Amino acid sequence: MAEAPVVGTPAADGRTKTRLEMHGVSKSFGATVALDDVDLLVEAGQVHALVGENGAGKSTLMKVLSGAHPADKGRMALDGEPYAPRHPLDARQAGVSMIYQELSLAPHLSVAENVLLGMEPSRGGVIDRREMRRRTKDALRQLGHGDISPETPVYRLGMAERQLVEVARAIAVGCRVLVLDEPTSSLTQKDVARLFALIRRLKEQGLAIIYISHFIEELREIADQFTVLRDGKTIGGGKMGNATAEKIVGMMVGREIDDLYPRSERTPGKAVLSIDELSGERKPRAASLTLHRGEVLGIAGLVGAGRTELMRALFGLDQVRSGSIQLATFVGPYSPNRRWTQGLGLVSEDRQGEGLATSMSVADNLTLSELRGLGPVGMILPREQDRATQRWVDKLRIRCDSPRQPVSSLSGGNQQKIALARLLHHNVDVLLLDEPTRGIDVGSKAQIYALIDELTCGSSESGHEPRAVLMVSSYLPELLGVCDRIAVMCRGELGVARPVSEWNEQLLMFEATGGERAA
Repeated sequence: MAEAPVVGTPAADGRTKTRLEMHGVSKSFGATVALDDVDLLVEAGQVHALVGENGAGKSTLMKVLSGAHPADKGRMALDGEPYAPRHPLDARQAGVSMIYQELSLAPHLSVAENVLLGMEPSRGGVIDRREMRRRTKDALRQLGHGDISPETPVYRLGMAERQLVEVARAIAVGCRVLVLDEPTSSLTQKDVARLFALIRRLKEQGLAIIYISHFIEELREIADQFTVLRDGKTIGGGKMGNATAEKIVGMMVGREIDDLYPRSERTPGKAVLSIDELSGERKPRAASLTLHRGEVLGIAGLVGAGRTELMRALFGLDQVRSGSIQLATFVGPYSPNRRWTQGLGLVSEDRQGEGLATSMSVADNLTLSELRGLGPVGMILPREQDRATQRWVDKLRIRCDSPRQPVSSLSGGNQQKIALARLLHHNVDVLLLDEPTRGIDVGSKAQIYALIDELTCGSSESGHEPRAVLMVSSYLPELLGVCDRIAVMCRGELGVARPVSEWNEQLLMFEATGGERAA
């Protein structure tokens, strides 16, 4: 058992050396080809971005690397030596560690027990807990976090600290290749900065780091090289500094992307939603805004600021304590069922928990809120339901085998499109979108941005009036790219909505942290 991290270093002549080689890797599951002759080379002391749409093969490739799946063909090497892990523990012992988006920690165990789980040092057949604490403390110290006690139960740690425990696990048992899968999806901006500082420190130690993320701006900040997968094949790659976001997304989706954030000419019309001094049980504390037909109004803020509570109060999911809501000619809070009939729909930030019934079919999820017209009174004809579903499947380019396919078997991006399609099927005028692109690939994001733009401009094809969109997002480039106006929520209070031209990321974050109010 290694007592110190097995990290790579540049070659003796000062040149970097190839740490990981994957050549011609293929993997099929029945008739489905998940990987088709994929190549990936990662150097020691390098952050290598692996990008692609959901379903492109990234996860399968990393499962082959980490020993979770055996490759059907192809070869791998670590530092020039053949590498063929039989299972994840085999890969971990060889120096390959993977940190998934959903952290794989046992919250009831201590930090030290998690760090060395399955690889506990022993003496005379008894676990040596003193050695466990020493190795854990050493790993945390190398990560610049010697303040975390090895004895602390993991459930008492915040999300960023738990992620550090995962990295410490890799360091403590010896790591040459570290895979980070969507590591910032649940982190605040402050924690992201800390994570990036940690990654740079690990890079200097010579680790080869594979970084998977849907945030192109994030990749451009932290990665040195990139490789693009599409439909299970290696499409290309190169130096990150030489690639534009449009070029990378174009490689991912197989077509040119001129603008990630399309913005057609929008003409704001009459007010369709107005709230005045709205307060909920806990949050929001004081929220006032006016949303017009034909505009996208964004709400920025930190996690816990009250943005989601505001959306839920507007839709009738959370109780309103005081203040007023006016939706077109309807005044006052209403139930979600009444909100649907009044022309207001919500896409929840919790797609799995409350946004979709994942055990049900695409057709059921898409049409459940509006079943009229799908058969005689009191009946639903599957043929009519499938026809209505297929219209939106084609319109939003949802990848599914049929309208009867369970939603649980679809990628996150396609699931999100179904949640949006439900609002369009219901023909709502006001769309409440809470984190509408969280956890989905950039290609799907580009499609959703284009759809939002089309909805707010009006569709000549359908003859529908421009819709109004109220959008919550933690991804500031998204708000700046998509919205016409942005308001910032801080500690339950909503600031004044101002034109997007008056904002930048620094100003949004300054106000979100209370800086402007303090000033």
